Order: sequence, then C-alpha cells, then structure tokens
Amino acid sequence: MALSTSNELLNILNERTSVRHYDSAAKISKEELTEILESAGMAPSAWNLQHWHFMVFHSDSSKERLLPIAYNQQQVVESSAVIAVLGDLKANTKTDSVYNPLVEAGFMTEDIKNTMADQINGAYENELYAREAAFSNASLGAMQLMIAAKAKEYDTCAIGGFNASQFIEEFKVEDRYVPVMLITVGKAAKPAHKSGRLNLDELSTWL
Repeated sequence: MALSTSNELLNILNERTSVRHYDSAAKISKEELTEILESAGMAPSAWNLQHWHFMVFHSDSSKERLLPIAYNQQQVVESSAVIAVLGDLKANTKTDSVYNPLVEAGFMTEDIKNTMADQINGAYENELYAREAAFSNASLGAMQLMIAAKAKEYDTCAIGGFNASQFIEEFKVEDRYVPVMLITVGKAAKPAHKSGRLNLDELSTWL
C-alpha cells in the first residue's frame, strides 16, 4: 500500500467521530448507500459466515416509524439514512452458500468443506455461542460500515439506545435475527462535541 494511501486511511480512522446533529436537507443516494454496505460486507467474520443483515431506513416515512422506537432521538429523522445492523443467530445455515463456490472453483476440497460444516454446526448447537457470535461479528460489519461512510465523507453515529423488542415487532424481523445497533448516516450540521481518549497504558497490556 502506498504511503499516501496509508496516511489517508489513518486520517479517516482518526477523524471519524460520533455525530448526533445532521443536516436534514442533505441526501444520500441508494447507489452510495449500496457502495457503503458492500464495503461493510467485506468485514471479517467467524468462518466467513457474514453474520450481519442490514435493514436500511432510507425514506422519510421509514425513519418516522423508527423514531419512537429509538426513544425519539432526532438524529434518526435528521440523518440521511439509518442502518439497523442485525446479527444472524442461524449463520451456520449459510455454510453451503459460502463454501460451495470455493469447492467448485477448486480452492477447497469437498472433504474440507464437510469437516468445516461439522465444526460450524457443532458450535451452533450452543445457543449462547450463536448469540455471542451474532453480536460480535455483526459489530465488525458495523464498524467497517462507519469507516466506509467516513471515507465517502458521510458522518455516522452508532446507537445502542432503542427498544429492540418493539423494533422486531414493528418491522417484522425474522426470529433468526437479533437487533445489534442502529447507525445514522448523513452530513454533520455542526461539529461533533469533543471527546477524550484514555491513555493507551490504561487500555492495553503488553506481554
């Protein structure tokens, strides 16, 4: 990777902040949102099962429906779009879709695929594992989504404060999915408030 590109990436990571006040007149196209979601979908995941599902609130009417579920946080309706990140509790059912193309292309043998499928299905017999995997892997997709949005000069905010059970009921979410977070996307109406970071010594242990 070229040095300039490395510096650009680091700048994006360092400049990303949580924005809660958006320019309600700013719009984002379906094409741009699709590109952001495609980049988010390149995030890593356990066994490459891609445990995320993105529910996109793009229209004003859909954001209005979401507003009371998100405890009337105005950023929901002021933003250009809201992405609900859902975690897949049955990601193991994607095994064939993920691995069959690799077998067909000669990158993996059928025996290896079957061995991995047995491992995956064995892990998913544990409901606690399935839930933890849904949250942790969907969160990787969510973070990559926010970085991709910032690279396209859109601001974001991850929202954990919403009524998950009401969300499931209102939007007819399948049993296999669990709501993880909401992410607002748009153009900042004013700079984000300053936030500090703890010293790295408090957040790391070197062995």
